[in-house]
Amino acid sequence: MQATYAVPQDNLARQRRHAIVATVIGNGLEWFDFTVYSFFAAIIAKQFFPTGDDLSSFLLAVATFGVGFFMRPVGGIVLGIYSDRVGRKAALSLTILLMAAGTAMIGLAPTYDQIGLAAPLIIVLARLLQGFSAGGEMGGATAFLTEYAPANQRAYYSAWIQSSIGFAVLLGAAVGTFVTTELDKASLESWGWRVPFIVGMLIGPVGFYIRNKIEETPTFQSAEKSDTPLRDVFSQYPKETLASFSMVVLWTICTYVLLFYMPTYAQRVLHLPASNGFTAGMVGGAMILVFAPVVGRLADRLGRRPFLTGSALLILVLAWPMFTYLNVSPGLQSLLTFQIVFGLLIACYTGPILAAFSELFPAKVLSTGLSVAYNFAVTIFGGFAALIITWLIARTGSNMAPAIYVIVAAAISLVGTCFVKPLPKTGKV
Repeated sequence: MQATYAVPQDNLARQRRHAIVATVIGNGLEWFDFTVYSFFAAIIAKQFFPTGDDLSSFLLAVATFGVGFFMRPVGGIVLGIYSDRVGRKAALSLTILLMAAGTAMIGLAPTYDQIGLAAPLIIVLARLLQGFSAGGEMGGATAFLTEYAPANQRAYYSAWIQSSIGFAVLLGAAVGTFVTTELDKASLESWGWRVPFIVGMLIGPVGFYIRNKIEETPTFQSAEKSDTPLRDVFSQYPKETLASFSMVVLWTICTYVLLFYMPTYAQRVLHLPASNGFTAGMVGGAMILVFAPVVGRLADRLGRRPFLTGSALLILVLAWPMFTYLNVSPGLQSLLTFQIVFGLLIACYTGPILAAFSELFPAKVLSTGLSVAYNFAVTIFGGFAALIITWLIARTGSNMAPAIYVIVAAAISLVGTCFVKPLPKTGKV
């Protein structure tokens, strides 16, 4: 079913601007926290999961990163229903508080040497809290922005959500570059790794204040409400949910493998300095930050499917040769080239994707439907990507495991793009 939206009038221009700012800051914080954990997983492994074996400690650290994803579907369902019943504003204000609390727990947690087994338990609890929060963020943020957007600018507005992810990667990589280059190894492992988490902890209250000041969307205020949004999603929109799920597969693999995992891959597999991985990560984040809204604007004119299908095909074709290039010529130049190419392709794929999702569900179940599809795909395919890839590399001795993972994801998501709805009036898809 094509969702019906009230088109904001000129007197809502200020609320639209505030909506974009509030969403970018809040969603950026959510992803900043995930970014810095994945970037500093090797150090967190030593501080909280000492086993006497570097690989085992690292696997425990990335497994803990993945544990938070078990809570994503729960958070997506609970907070998605809350958003569809109570409001987008209330749900988004709650998610940012929960995420900031989880970040504070990690940044301030005593190490294993200080309090023993309680230390890794704190990290696990923090990741569970972050996972629950993140589960409700994407659906609520997408509903919020697409409902505020004029009908002919939904892709542009929702692309700012993806742009905020690029900003989070850029900021996380910038902070990572700073602490790894300015601190010696002992200081970095002792306290320097905490700096990014403390930064995230301080951003949280600012984001909450901004979100708490915004107005509820006119569409939600006037829309028909569903008493059973979760049941309605599965009973009335199963095809739309499955199509959204399949398209998220490539999105989440690109995010967690091609962006978040690459600094670790550069260090552990390519044996490059940590600063090289972070510098390249900054470039990848910058590409998404800049180009996602540009692609969103184009997708509002040309349709969603050309960008979704075209970029997915290119990712499928280029994954193997680009990882081969990294392994044949490891260095900062190859890392930068890798991030420029895939940063642009990720922007092309994700720029219009949330608008495409918003046009599959009506307002009464939009947040719930997207949260279910998004979070189950992220949990199954993205959450344990780093763990699976690290294990595969160790098991097979091949550094090309990430390429295979990306290729499979692209093939799955290409099927989902066939269900993208045509644009209203133009018929373009």
